[in-house]
Amino acid sequence: MGELKWYILRVVSGKERSVKEYLEKDIVINNLQEYFGQIINPTEKVFQIRKAKDGKTKKVAVERNYLPGYVLVHVDLDSPNSGELIHQLINLPNVIGFLRVDGQPLTDKPLPMRDSEVARILGKVEAADQDEVRDDTQFMIGESIKVMEGPFAGFSGTIEDNQEEKKKLSVIVKIFGRSTPVELNYSQVQKEE
Repeated sequence: MGELKWYILRVVSGKERSVKEYLEKDIVINNLQEYFGQIINPTEKVFQIRKAKDGKTKKVAVERNYLPGYVLVHVDLDSPNSGELIHQLINLPNVIGFLRVDGQPLTDKPLPMRDSEVARILGKVEAADQDEVRDDTQFMIGESIKVMEGPFAGFSGTIEDNQEEKKKLSVIVKIFGRSTPVELNYSQVQKEE
C-alpha cells in the first residue's frame, strides 16, 4: 500500500452528502478500505431566519456546505490499481470528476492537494465546529431588533453599534421607560418585522 493523499472530487452541487455516503458504502462493498482514508464533505452551521407555521419568525441552526460542489477524498492513487480506483471514483452517481489544474489532460492522474491547502481547509472546518454557530443575518445601525435569549428576552431595541468581527451588537433597549445600552451576541437577537 502506498501513501494516502488528498484529492478533490467535483460533484453536482447539493449532492455532496449523498456522494460521500455512496462512496463510503462502495468502499466497504468492494473491500477497498486499504486504499481509502477519510472522505470529507466540509460543512458549517449557520443561523437562518424561518417563518413558523404560526406566522412568527424563528432563528434556526442549519448545516450548510462549506465547499459546495466538492468532496475531499483521502486515497492512495499511487497503488498498482490506481486506474481502477480513479475509474470507480469518477463513475459514482453525481460525480463530475477530479478537480484538475488548468490545461491538465484528463488522461493524466489527478494531482493531490498540498498539505498546506488541506490543513487550511480542515482547520477552518474544525474552527467552525468549535465556534458558536455562524449567523448569516446582517444587522444595520438604527435597525429594530427583538431580543430572543438571555435576561432581556422579549424586549425590543435599536442597534447603536455593530461589531461584525466579534458578532456583537450594542443595542438600546427600553426597560421601564428608560433607554439602557446592552451588548448582545448575534445569536441572541433577530430582526423585527
